[in-house]
Amino acid sequence: MSRSTDLVEHPRPRFAPWLTEPMLRNKATYMKVALAAAMVNIFGLITSLFTMTVYDRVVPNNAVSSLVALSIGLLVVVVFDFLLRILRAYFTDLAGADIDHDVGGRVFRRLVAIRLDQKKGSTGALTGMMRELETLRDFFASATMTALVDVPFIIVTLVFIAILGGPLVWVPLAAIPIVVGAGWLTRPALDRLSAKAMSEGLSKQSVLVETIGALEMVKTSGAGRLLGRRWSRANVAHGDSSTRQRLVSTIATTVAASANTLSYAGTVVAGVFLIADHRLTTGALVACSILSGRAVQPLATIAALLSRLSSTRTAYKQINGMMETGSEEPGTGALRPSKFDGRIELRGVEFGYPGAAERTLTGLNLVIPAGQRVALLGRVGSGKSTIARLILGLYPPQEGLVMIDGTDIRQYDPWVMRGLIGTALQEPVLLSGSVRDNIMLARDEIDDVEMLRVAELSGTHSFMGRIANGYDLQLTDRGEGLSGGQRQAISLARALAGRPQIIVFDEPTSAMDQASEAQLIARLETELQGRTFVLITHRPALLRLVERIVVVENGRVSQDGPRDAVLKELQRPRAVA
Repeated sequence: MSRSTDLVEHPRPRFAPWLTEPMLRNKATYMKVALAAAMVNIFGLITSLFTMTVYDRVVPNNAVSSLVALSIGLLVVVVFDFLLRILRAYFTDLAGADIDHDVGGRVFRRLVAIRLDQKKGSTGALTGMMRELETLRDFFASATMTALVDVPFIIVTLVFIAILGGPLVWVPLAAIPIVVGAGWLTRPALDRLSAKAMSEGLSKQSVLVETIGALEMVKTSGAGRLLGRRWSRANVAHGDSSTRQRLVSTIATTVAASANTLSYAGTVVAGVFLIADHRLTTGALVACSILSGRAVQPLATIAALLSRLSSTRTAYKQINGMMETGSEEPGTGALRPSKFDGRIELRGVEFGYPGAAERTLTGLNLVIPAGQRVALLGRVGSGKSTIARLILGLYPPQEGLVMIDGTDIRQYDPWVMRGLIGTALQEPVLLSGSVRDNIMLARDEIDDVEMLRVAELSGTHSFMGRIANGYDLQLTDRGEGLSGGQRQAISLARALAGRPQIIVFDEPTSAMDQASEAQLIARLETELQGRTFVLITHRPALLRLVERIVVVENGRVSQDGPRDAVLKELQRPRAVA
């Protein structure tokens, strides 16, 4: 019975848990918002009763004492109305901030955990998508929620008009379908234009981020003209879609405003005839005219916010699409070892990058025993760096296995696994913040003593030790302002911190001068003893650090053996066919 139940396909919820769970957690806060909104609407009804009483009772009888009592009562109502509006806004902002914090944290964690083989869009597009969190936050912490809470009280207001003015209730009742119809008719166009405007906004953001990230190259290579044209096209397209979106939104808003005016005027006109027939008092007419505006006003507010509602739906769909992308987040049964012995094996590995016509690795087999130091050599594009990425679990193989210590790396918690591997990839990337932050990366096990040790080891201390603020030096994005060799030294210090048993270096000295490289090699010879070391390089001097060389060609291992034997084979002249 239970087995058949598991096969039943459960209906997909309309909204994803990453959004509904924070909302449900703030249910009590939104109940307070609803209660405050209810009281504010009730006070609005009391205000109309005050007006009716003044016109019908006070003015004809010149009852000044009654007017004073009524005014004092109204003043009390106004004070409470003021306080309740403040509380309503406060609770709305409180719930919005909590939802923003929770949703923002979930989305950021999913962004960091996204599988690289399933990543869609450019860096700029992803940045723009993250900005759409602001759209969600504005929805949950704005007048939108208040307007939605006010909508049910339209019925209460209409009942009140019917009690006071009888047939006058048909006037606002006739206006309400006009407002609802305008919103219903413009909604498809708003949804379509909102999606188009967001897509073009992401394209615009992509050009901007690409330009800022490569500003130095843009200046030196003269790429400003090309990027300028892209920016201009993206700007024009985004501006056109945004203009049409605002126009459609304005139509709905204008219809709602006109309906509100007609409701008020129609109530007054119809009321005059009822007064002439002695079926309505002047005070009741004034009260009903006020209430007719209050009956239509929430819908008019909703009409004004239709554009925001469409943008919110579009933002939700975009973000939810990313949230449903494959994730590296570990399951409850993921392995979390405290250390590795260091044995690495790639067995029958087939791999191709997304969108590539051919596979980078084809049937690759490679075993690296624990504690062995291996260099991967080969031509550009042969697959050396791809092997490093597979060992780190950045990409899963299409076929075959990648194992560490005899276990498929997909069984490990990827965050724990990578924390046990010291990595310095081909392009050293530094984060904004201090040099200390870039080396320690908020790892509790790395203290200042260990930081200084690896700084000496990598050569970082040779230039940081001469600076007054030293390791507290604040770096800009990607470490701009430092030379390529200095960035590599900091990246190496980060990789060596904590004495990882497995170390993977991809072109670690490509930006260093020969003297710095020689000093680094001399220090690493002792440091790497007994550890598994995978080196990818075109620099012959670095081969001193390894005992074995593997030559990769066309995605396969073409040569494999002791360092000196393979080097001798590589240096042997080949016969010309």
